[in-house]
Amino acid sequence: MGLAFKNETFRDDFTFSNSPAAILRFPFPFHEDRYMYTVNIEPHLPGPKGSAYEFPIDIDEHYLSDMRDRALVLKEDPLRCQSLPHMLTAEWDLVELLMTSMSESYPEHFTLTREGDNWHWINRPMGIDQTFTFGDVATLPYRPMEYITRQCQGDFCLLDQRDGDLWMDAGIVTSQADWSLDFDVGMSFKEWHAPVPMAHEVGVFDRALKFLLNMQQGKPVRRLNWTMTINPRLDTSPENYHKWGKDRTTVTPENVGNKVHLRVELQGLWRLPRSNAIVFSIRGYLIKMDELVTVPKWGRRLHRVLKSLPDAIADYKGTTRYRQTTIDWLAKYDDGAPTSKGCWPD
Repeated sequence: MGLAFKNETFRDDFTFSNSPAAILRFPFPFHEDRYMYTVNIEPHLPGPKGSAYEFPIDIDEHYLSDMRDRALVLKEDPLRCQSLPHMLTAEWDLVELLMTSMSESYPEHFTLTREGDNWHWINRPMGIDQTFTFGDVATLPYRPMEYITRQCQGDFCLLDQRDGDLWMDAGIVTSQADWSLDFDVGMSFKEWHAPVPMAHEVGVFDRALKFLLNMQQGKPVRRLNWTMTINPRLDTSPENYHKWGKDRTTVTPENVGNKVHLRVELQGLWRLPRSNAIVFSIRGYLIKMDELVTVPKWGRRLHRVLKSLPDAIADYKGTTRYRQTTIDWLAKYDDGAPTSKGCWPD
């Protein structure tokens, strides 16, 4: 049975919500009752059926709404999609990765037919039927990366490996948690991670870079990252801070359940075959507090994580203004009972 896609918004009237099934498959990021930076990289292997980890690229009930929001962002700000000239081969690598994964994982929605370099791509949910020549930019309506990522949930960065480092030399970033592709494009791995507090001192990024430089083809990895967002807004970019920054001042004890969202990024990394670049996917998931506490373990655990969060991390994640209000609201869902190991619901 195919996915049922919702019609919802991530701006203005904010009609986004998660179905009960979407709540249970949410990639909750905390495996214990406290949080600290770790590399937390694991093989990107198939996870439980129905989970966000089941397939390499996750498509869910928010797919069409996500794609509409991406189109709006790109119309307002085309610089959210950039690629340096030497990254074209990596762009074609990304086309192959995404089209292959989407068509194999969701054949009822996507079909890819290949006869040599003559490719035929069908995206039924978006009404797209495209024949093109792989490797020939002129046969697509956009450059390869932009073409396929206008049809795939999540942000994508293409990292060129040279001089013993990784360089963010291409990407499409329309649903980021307060960072800018336009600012970061062309930066090295440690340069674009420079704002992260505490992690540098404990060597997290040294270990992560060493690991990634040795990534092999056919062995993708993943990790989770998280922050919090007020209102279900996908585009929380620095460029649009004037639109969403003030939202942080609107949280009250009465509206925490509806306004405060846990925002989790499922980050995947693949070594690409032709370019030897690494694709870094950043798939964002949102869940409001009212939805999250329907899983009792998650309500207890998030309460404890936020209480024990170091102030520097809370400030970096932008939660300082409303953190205590959220902790107080969550307290009624924490009965002090032990929580089971791992991230999954009991």
